[in-house]
Amino acid sequence: MGKKEIKIYFDPQGNTLSVWFDNPRKEYLCEETGAEVILVKDKKGKVIGFEKLNFLKKGFPIGKKSFPVKTEILQTKAA
Repeated sequence: MGKKEIKIYFDPQGNTLSVWFDNPRKEYLCEETGAEVILVKDKKGKVIGFEKLNFLKKGFPIGKKSFPVKTEILQTKAA
């Protein structure tokens, strides 16, 4: 299996967090979920990323250079 990267971008001006599972240039369609989340899809309809609107709560110090991130890799059994 090839190496997979997840790209995470925070836009403090728009207060959005974008997460990409694939190349952002493959973006073809965006779909709103109604929960301040936008799914980004490729031409085949596969989700390649998402954007969370209003990511930070009011009062969070925007001047921070980083956010705490917890990562966890879950193994699933093949069907």
